[in-house]
Amino acid sequence: MSSDTTLPQPVTAVIAERVGAFDVVRASNGHHAEFAARILGQGHTLFVKAARSDFGVRSLRYETQVSRAVGPPVSPAVEWHCEVSGWLVVAFEYCAGPHADLAPGSPNLELLAAAVDNLGRTPAPDQALFSPAARLGFELAEMEGDTLVHTDLNATNLIVTQQGLRIADWAMAAKAAPWVELALLVPWLIGSGHTPEQTDEWLARFSVWRTVDPAVVAAFANRNAEKWLRKAQENPAAWKRDLAEWTGRWSAYQRGKASATQP
Repeated sequence: MSSDTTLPQPVTAVIAERVGAFDVVRASNGHHAEFAARILGQGHTLFVKAARSDFGVRSLRYETQVSRAVGPPVSPAVEWHCEVSGWLVVAFEYCAGPHADLAPGSPNLELLAAAVDNLGRTPAPDQALFSPAARLGFELAEMEGDTLVHTDLNATNLIVTQQGLRIADWAMAAKAAPWVELALLVPWLIGSGHTPEQTDEWLARFSVWRTVDPAVVAAFANRNAEKWLRKAQENPAAWKRDLAEWTGRWSAYQRGKASATQP
């Protein structure tokens, strides 16, 4: 769905009631909602999402519920929401700052490490959440757990603010073992310039990662790579091809490690 959909008058009226006359700066990256933009009101800036399709409304409602449960300083706050003329409209706190730089040597990696470590100790909120299998499309018993897992820590969802790193877009949050968050972070690190070896070294700082059976890591890497290769073959969109390449490199690295340790 496109975030370029023009909002109908009832929706713009609802926004204007809260912020006065406003300007719109459309979001450049994709969202599940049909509309996603920074709203510059009179003395107040918001990030507003709106949806009207069945899928869009379900996804945005889910994101809103999880965002409320998590809240600052981890997630942008949900300031208000309403339903009008078939649209679900949600206003999030606008967090000023650049997206995180995940390249090797970036100081943002320390912010990310602290955020991931914090998430690894955060119990899942008391609401229905995606299971690991439902979120990822494959099953692995060791993925089950009681931790809140964002599952999509790509740079566009990581905002470096003066108050620290904020994690946005909880539309795909799941309840899982804490190591799953780290496993899903791998392709974004590789895509940002890390070699698989550098990625492995970075992950080793986390105690929860060090305790995972290497065979489980290898199994996850293989199934995730197979999934993205299949998706890229079915629909060769650039971002799917990228994920297929990055997960494939990680899977190959894990197979190489396994072979090196065999007698």
